[in-house]
Amino acid sequence: MLRAGGHPPETFQVLATQRRRRCADVPPDQRPKRPAENRWPLRCARRTLGDMTLTVTPLDPTDRQTLDAVYRIACAAQAVDEPDLPPTCRRRFEALLSHPMPGIEGRWLVARLNGLPVGWLRLHLHTIENTENATVELTVDPAYRRRGIGRVLHEHGVRLLREHGGKRLVGSTTAALPGEEDRVFPGAAFAAAVGAKPALADVRRRLDAAGLDRDRLAALLAEARAAATGYRPVRWRDHTPEEYVADVAYLEGRLLLDAPMGELDWEPEQVDAARVRDAERALDARGVRRYNTGVVHDATGRLVGWTQLGLDASSTDHAWQEITLVDPDHRGHRLGLLCKAGNLAYVLAHEPALRAVDTWNAAANRHMIAINERLGFRPAAGSVDWQLTI
Repeated sequence: MLRAGGHPPETFQVLATQRRRRCADVPPDQRPKRPAENRWPLRCARRTLGDMTLTVTPLDPTDRQTLDAVYRIACAAQAVDEPDLPPTCRRRFEALLSHPMPGIEGRWLVARLNGLPVGWLRLHLHTIENTENATVELTVDPAYRRRGIGRVLHEHGVRLLREHGGKRLVGSTTAALPGEEDRVFPGAAFAAAVGAKPALADVRRRLDAAGLDRDRLAALLAEARAAATGYRPVRWRDHTPEEYVADVAYLEGRLLLDAPMGELDWEPEQVDAARVRDAERALDARGVRRYNTGVVHDATGRLVGWTQLGLDASSTDHAWQEITLVDPDHRGHRLGLLCKAGNLAYVLAHEPALRAVDTWNAAANRHMIAINERLGFRPAAGSVDWQLTI
């Protein structure tokens, strides 16, 4: 499976969780959209694989039978490539069609072998920053791998990117952790075979929330509070309070400035309050439950740190630790630990069935890794973000 910017085999998929960005409306100087049939001229491509015919066509969002098939392929691939993760949330999976994130134009192709769906590719075209880049997901049914299907889908993805005027594809695959060097990772081999270059190493870490030492969590929170004199924590569900939305926008805009990006050719985002609200609406439509904890600087009233945990609509026992940011001018006061430990306590109080929390960190992000490991996160899987210049 190749994920858009961060994770499994024979799949190119979207930047890793902590770097998935939210995009806003197309700015007025962006070239106007043409009718869909002109904007996406591909209708059907055929290729013969032995005595079988492979066709690649755009996904029809009204075709529920095909949607069922591509969802089953996604679940089958994840069960092979990342078996410790929960099943893919159907509502979130289809969101590219029904509720795309603002500023993202999606293209979804389906490969059929003698009429049977056997793989798919989703291209995420960026319409604000990074307009020359696209993040990509490419997944082939494990039962049909090593037949050239992934290569054909990749070729179509490159063609679509060229038609859009793009220059780079970014995707991710699972990779080895220390001690796993002998394991075979088909996605990484596929990415290398199509000419992509490894650009950033990530590690997915998991917290055993069911076995969490609550007394230790309380002690860490007390330690952080003692070091954070002049700051106070605030919490909210789902929607950012109006008094903090401009500060959240500022912090989000810093993400790609502060986080290690390796060799990825990726521009920072310009985030404002409207963009934050657009992203919240898209996440609402996906059914994602969000728990947020921030820290306010007493002297200025500004929100200067913030973290978020999210649960998919289909999940009660699994969460994703997502963005965590502290304003550089306010570092050194244990605000990251205060946010993350406080937010973990917050979500555990409202999600009693929670058993596991996963997060990704760039391998070079030592500061955030140190906080996560103090909280109890442990390495679960390696990951590589790949970049292909076409």
